[in-house]
Amino acid sequence: MIEANEKYYNRFLAVVDAVILIISYWLAWYVRFRSGFFTSSVEAVPFAVYMRALFIMVPAMLILYSACNLYSTHRLKGRRAEIASITQANVIGGLIFMTALQLLHQEYWSRSMIFIFFVFNVVLDACARFFIWRSVCRMRKRGRNLKNVLLVGYSRAAEEYIDRVVANPQWGYNIRGILDDKVESGTLYMGVKVIGRIDNLMVILPENHLDEIAITLGLSEYYRLEEIVALCEKSGVHTKFIPDYNNIIPTKPYTEDILGMPVINIRYVPLSNTFPAAVKRCMDIVGSIICIIIGSPLMLACAAIIKATSPGPVIFCQERVGLHNRPFMMYKFRSMVVQEAKTEKKAWTVRNDPRVTPIGRFMRKTSIDELPQLFNVLKGEMSLVGPRPERPFFVEKFQEEIPRYMVKHQVRPGMTGWAQVNGYRGDTSIRRRIDCDLYYIENWTIGLDIKILFLTVFKGFINNNAY
Repeated sequence: MIEANEKYYNRFLAVVDAVILIISYWLAWYVRFRSGFFTSSVEAVPFAVYMRALFIMVPAMLILYSACNLYSTHRLKGRRAEIASITQANVIGGLIFMTALQLLHQEYWSRSMIFIFFVFNVVLDACARFFIWRSVCRMRKRGRNLKNVLLVGYSRAAEEYIDRVVANPQWGYNIRGILDDKVESGTLYMGVKVIGRIDNLMVILPENHLDEIAITLGLSEYYRLEEIVALCEKSGVHTKFIPDYNNIIPTKPYTEDILGMPVINIRYVPLSNTFPAAVKRCMDIVGSIICIIIGSPLMLACAAIIKATSPGPVIFCQERVGLHNRPFMMYKFRSMVVQEAKTEKKAWTVRNDPRVTPIGRFMRKTSIDELPQLFNVLKGEMSLVGPRPERPFFVEKFQEEIPRYMVKHQVRPGMTGWAQVNGYRGDTSIRRRIDCDLYYIENWTIGLDIKILFLTVFKGFINNNAY
């Protein structure tokens, strides 16, 4: 029943998309030729010819929408992901349309009108889908259009799945119960009850109008997986598997096929591939040179002030651990009084630390002391964006205390990173920083680097946790 409803829902979305395509196209024609916004409003192509293009445009765009997964299940799809898919489909459609006009030598078609059309279509379609989504969410919160789910196996995965479903009623999932052989019947978790043993599945299925079975076995019970999958599939109900090792394998695992044998990589690092690594390195070289040129007056001024206000070297060099656990000397403007290496290398900076000079306190708060690291980036020891490097003493300490800590050394350390723009700097949780670093490592794209650099400019320089 639910699958049928979702099929009708997707057909409804396709009709809405088709209507919006027509409206956006007409509006683009009106703005270009009738609104008066453009100095030249001469129509070299008749209105009827423009409109006839819709007979090709609408079905082609709906096919593109389908290719961009805009008609897949919408229960768990985020709004940002949907808007990104709408934008992607329209950009591809725009490029195809413009290319077709060039190949067909249609020089009289208004390119500006086509551009306006695709802009209107992205905005209107995103707004329409948002209002539809809000309406469906309100309906599900009232208990309508729910998908009934049965969990097979009581485990951490089952509890985490229930936590997410309970916290997001707009998804429309109704968990009818849990089957497990080791946990006593009647046991409750977040209002969900253990209703029997796994062998009772074939008895329970006819009595409960289920839409989905989720296998949530614990790690110690995986030897039964084949048996339980066979049992679930006998029911004919859609079955999915929620692994109990999500703390080991990333959300989007990198899989390989070895002659029909699936292989799941524990960690997928895009920057371990040659082409992405080369692109990022080129961006680092160009970016660091530009920043050094632009920031040279500020760096010269800082050097002069440090030299004039405190005895000792202008640049402070400190050993840090970088790519593939290799140590390197990281450069900073000296912000403290000169101290013995043995004392310095094992001590955290604390609030109102007497070792910090007055100009040093200002530089640390505004991150100016880190500008010399641009030369580390130019040398290839660091990147503009990446996990922040740590001192060897703390690396040895954290690798024993924090799981997956050493994964951060699979990429070059950075001047700024995902953890820093999310507020995890200075005296903040190391574990939360590592979570951010792992997210960055596994989800790296050029776009993510640009986003982090953009956020650093607007909210990353001032560090309230810097002492």
